[in-house]
Amino acid sequence: MPLDPLAKRLLTMMAAASSAERKRPTPEERRQALAKLMQFARGDVGDVAREDGVLPGPAGDIAYRLYAPAAAQGEVAAPGFVFFHGGGLVAGSIETHDRIAAALAQAAACRLISVDYRLAPEHKFPAAVEDAIAATQFVLSNAAGLGIDASRLVVGGDSAGATLAAVVCQHAVQHAWLDIAAQCLICPVLDFEETSPSREEFAEDLLIDRLTLQADLADYLPEGADLADPRISPLRALHVAGLPPAIIHTAEYDPMRDEGNAYARKLFAAGVTVEHVCHEGMVHNFHCMGAVLPQARLVLSQIGEQVRRAVG
Repeated sequence: MPLDPLAKRLLTMMAAASSAERKRPTPEERRQALAKLMQFARGDVGDVAREDGVLPGPAGDIAYRLYAPAAAQGEVAAPGFVFFHGGGLVAGSIETHDRIAAALAQAAACRLISVDYRLAPEHKFPAAVEDAIAATQFVLSNAAGLGIDASRLVVGGDSAGATLAAVVCQHAVQHAWLDIAAQCLICPVLDFEETSPSREEFAEDLLIDRLTLQADLADYLPEGADLADPRISPLRALHVAGLPPAIIHTAEYDPMRDEGNAYARKLFAAGVTVEHVCHEGMVHNFHCMGAVLPQARLVLSQIGEQVRRAVG
């Protein structure tokens, strides 16, 4: 279907406010742009308690924020959700994604831990992957103290945060951790080895463009990194059987649409339970714009319902 009219209007407004000459953004410009975009997240989330803390990581403490919605505040051991924010592994934080994390916690009735993993270019690959694995292991090992039922844990994220979530789930299966109840991948970035038709077709003027993706990758990867490494391109993993049930949401006008759709098909073919929705007329990260896009509110409610089913 055509690009959603409200999304098109937002893109037109953003284009008018930006520089006429597009150039590769610096990490600081990338961070500022994402922070501005995240101001469009809905701000009317209800009763969700927040508590900040730190957990041990491979290179020092990792900050996190624990969200407890009203539905989970009275439970001794509520379902849990480890969440990794988007931002190309260069931008984003628990602050930029505070409203999204709170909305997801409320919709899913989970105690959600948003993880402030290390960013590039200050900390190149595999720093973010190592932090994501360490954070998930910490939550599994300390679930009781966090008020979480370890047997009902979801691992998820949006955009590049979904990359980390997919990698964590693959790592967990390879190393025989406790079972993860489900993985939740929202507009995931899953393949840098090959250029898909959607990456070509939607390379310009649709919220995230080719120059930004190239800059993120250059900032994130060290010299000589193998793009086929599943820790970089989870779609390239040879073995995906036995992975946690997957909740995958893609968008029709997202450059990363094809790789998200392909991952859903690959998991399903391997016998993994998959709930996949490709949202017509929507752009990358549309779920973060609930203040201006009604579909963003709807998708978070839908994800919440899917997560609640997954964790019983």
